[in-house]
Amino acid sequence: MSIQILAPEVASQIAAGEVVERPASVVKELVENALDAGARTLTVNIAEAGRRLIEVADDGSGIPADELLLAVERHATSKLVAAGDLFRISTLGFRGEALASIGSVSRLTLTSRAKNAEIGAKIRVEGGIMGRVEPVGAPAGTVVRVEDLFYNVPARLKFLKQDLTERRAIDGLMTRYALAYPSVRFRLMDGPTPTLQTAGDGDRRAILASLYGVDVAKQMLEVLAEDDSTTESGGVMRLSGYISPASLTRSNRKDITFFINGRWVSDTPLSTALIQAYHTLLMVGRFPLAAIFLELDPQDVDVNVHPAKAEVRFRAPERAFSFVQRAVRRGLLAYSPVPSVPVTQNLWGGSSNQSSGNSNQPGAALEWAIGHDEGPRLQVERLEGENSPTESTIQPSNLPETGQLPITNYHLPLLRLVGQVGATYLIAEGPDGLYLIDQHAAHERVLFEKLMLQHNQKNIPSQALLSPVMVTLPPQSASLLESQLPTLGHFGFQVESFGPNTFQVRGMPVLFGNADPASALRALVEDFEEDESPLQDEIEAKIAGRVCKRLAVKAGKALNPDEQRALLSDLENCDSPRTCPHGRPTMIHISVDLLERQFGRKGAR
Repeated sequence: MSIQILAPEVASQIAAGEVVERPASVVKELVENALDAGARTLTVNIAEAGRRLIEVADDGSGIPADELLLAVERHATSKLVAAGDLFRISTLGFRGEALASIGSVSRLTLTSRAKNAEIGAKIRVEGGIMGRVEPVGAPAGTVVRVEDLFYNVPARLKFLKQDLTERRAIDGLMTRYALAYPSVRFRLMDGPTPTLQTAGDGDRRAILASLYGVDVAKQMLEVLAEDDSTTESGGVMRLSGYISPASLTRSNRKDITFFINGRWVSDTPLSTALIQAYHTLLMVGRFPLAAIFLELDPQDVDVNVHPAKAEVRFRAPERAFSFVQRAVRRGLLAYSPVPSVPVTQNLWGGSSNQSSGNSNQPGAALEWAIGHDEGPRLQVERLEGENSPTESTIQPSNLPETGQLPITNYHLPLLRLVGQVGATYLIAEGPDGLYLIDQHAAHERVLFEKLMLQHNQKNIPSQALLSPVMVTLPPQSASLLESQLPTLGHFGFQVESFGPNTFQVRGMPVLFGNADPASALRALVEDFEEDESPLQDEIEAKIAGRVCKRLAVKAGKALNPDEQRALLSDLENCDSPRTCPHGRPTMIHISVDLLERQFGRKGAR
């Protein structure tokens, strides 16, 4: 083919693909424009997850009528003059591409009135074709109405995700900007229903309460720090925001938010720095909640990296990384000092350091098996008899989705309870040695089989709570839970909507009668968010596994002798007692032969 210049509408659609990826991209660009215009009240209306309608209205400075046509042209902006301005950007928008890009893939109507003007004006752009500027009565500020997004790019429309996913992306975006700009009154409407509403009084903790609930907001720790070390620009770096204590965590990084000079960014090194600040304080696979706001000289950060403006580059990345890590760590230690940990002793009276240095010493192998999740392979050669599976047979990778063992009716031998160690493991004696049982994994298996038995019999009894419990969730989590209410009801959870982003727990399955309803509901939503399309396959088994994982007795809880015996008896009655529903072993077996070898008795004359 010969070289030719692309038609303007084709070039516009190609350029729009870099800026407008999904409905949330449109909301982001329009909200940032409103904030740059000094808006103090900002209302966003969406319909059909933004596919049919996105309308952003603000009370900012507005656009003069004679500049309205220029505003929808590509590369037209009031925020840059010279190329050098790119290296000291202090506004959220600066490329001059947003309105033109959005207008090229939608039907856009821009209505605005400058504060010093008596009458407003509007212009319509349809598929990149601009109409005339018309005078119109309008309040001071700007209203951008985007209809039928991607109507002229059907291929792009097909790649949009389900409405629930697209709504959650918009909810998450508005949540972040509400936290970053607490003095602005935000309102997000999904049809007639407000999903987010803030007071605009400057109180960030009040916004946290409206997003995550009062209990979570009370626990969040405020962090303030300043780094005045000299840089080439001589600028000072300041950090403010909120972090969660070590006792408040999530199973993913979605609630870690960074803003650089008021701009939400996705920066992996900064997230890593924050997580490293929690080193040794969190369990593996758990992550903190955080809303961190960094302020630094605009010359020390380059925001002109990607058209979406979600990535930045620091002039001194090591300084930013270290500053975040030190500031968060100091905040954590100031609120909750880390206790000193004494040197642990092994079963034979020597320190763990001594025994770990030489694996041939008596007790070294046994100590490793007790103190670690995954011991040497020789520790668990045969679980029971010649036909029993080896340890490699019961690894999670060999299990189906539901976590069931491939060999059914694989029961335990008769066990005699010895006691509990470390408030985490039960010790039991069997005919062929000792069994160390993880109480959390064992209880998880017991609950799972009982719940699935009730499910198969279509009889999951529910117990009404004496007093309903109120639970407030972030907008994106609330919309997700709303879609799962019928499934939760099937499993005995009586949960009802009770206002914007708020739910009322009225009943729990009898099997989980002692669990905290609010914690159980939050944990379930947190697990649902792990999947793009939660619970689509094997819905009953997956939700049962998640419920049981969250509500099983935790490691560190001391059980009385009756509770220990009851748990051991229930585990013996399970069809697949050797693993939890997710495939993790519930126990390890220490054979008599291994004990004799460790004590030097093997082969003694």
